[in-house]
Amino acid sequence: MSALPLEGVTVLDFGQVYNGPYCGFLLAQAGARVIKVESPQGETLRGRARATAASYPFALLNTGKACITLDIKTPGGQALLKRVVRQVDVVLENFAPGTLARYGVGADALRAEHPGLIYAASTGFGTTGPYRAYRGMDITLQAMTGVMSITGDADSPPTKAGPALADFMGGAHLFGAIVAALYRRSVSGEGAMIDVSMQDCLFPALSTALGAYFMAGHQPPRTGNRHAALSAAPYNVYRAADGHVAIICIREGHWRNLVAAMGRPELLDRPEFADMAARARHMDALDAEVERWTASLPKHEVFRIAQAHDVICAPVQSLDEVVNDPQLHARGTLEWVEHPDLGRVALCHSPLRFAGAELPPLSEVPYLGADNRAIYCGVFGLSESELEALEADGAV
Repeated sequence: MSALPLEGVTVLDFGQVYNGPYCGFLLAQAGARVIKVESPQGETLRGRARATAASYPFALLNTGKACITLDIKTPGGQALLKRVVRQVDVVLENFAPGTLARYGVGADALRAEHPGLIYAASTGFGTTGPYRAYRGMDITLQAMTGVMSITGDADSPPTKAGPALADFMGGAHLFGAIVAALYRRSVSGEGAMIDVSMQDCLFPALSTALGAYFMAGHQPPRTGNRHAALSAAPYNVYRAADGHVAIICIREGHWRNLVAAMGRPELLDRPEFADMAARARHMDALDAEVERWTASLPKHEVFRIAQAHDVICAPVQSLDEVVNDPQLHARGTLEWVEHPDLGRVALCHSPLRFAGAELPPLSEVPYLGADNRAIYCGVFGLSESELEALEADGAV
């Protein structure tokens, strides 16, 4: 079997909650040794995780990582970080802006110890610009970037997208930037200071709505499940006999295939459905015709017929259906494991696949500080007496 691409890379992961930990998860799943660094009290999500819903994301995002403690607020912890950073390739963090620098262990201080270090930070708004000192969380980033202004129905208030989009997009972009910096370092020897803004990450996802905005010269109305520019149809979520299905037709061939799947060839002869522009103008009538078909069948039967006719369609799946989805299990994306608090749960592997390389195992997250001795002494070369002194001093 082939080696994973980041084997031999060592990462100190100061990630909190979702953004940074997701980046660390992707790095670990790509073969890096990722060392999760927490305060002696534990990072935010660990503190909330015991026997609560937070247990699941904490387990998902921190599998495959070693866990150590280090108190950056103490002189001993600061000196220790400056010492061990010389032996790592990457430091990643998503603290509030300037947190590590405030304790004398920010990018400049750590890169002075190790010029080849890749220091990667993700914050709400980045390290430049008028918002650079502001804290950002997923809901406020969705608000600030316009995501909420285009989500929901026209007559409803602005709505947050269900998933933590800003956090996970920020983590994915941070991962990509780190890999790019590692490649550059392999060529030039240069380290890097990486600055990823969650606001920047979300903006490109608005492209369709922005196209409608620039075309019309004003904010488009919220369109619910319809196309953001109301320029493609059918494009909606439709009732089925036991739930809902999503259907989209963006080419004439897609529309012809849908008509065949529905067994309604006469729809091709109706002038109001003659082409995409006509269908978009008569969206309500078109949706009624589509829903007449979908509502007569169970959602998975609609899905089966649609796929047989090469129609882009999917059932709206519940979380129970998602964690049992045969495609996700066939690819090895989901794996059933026993969780100490939640029982049997489906955890996921990275979406990245490398031909010839096995997926890393999904290991249980170690308890707080479980790997202090193995990492500080076994990897970073501290003596037992040095570690004991640091423990007594409250530095770890």
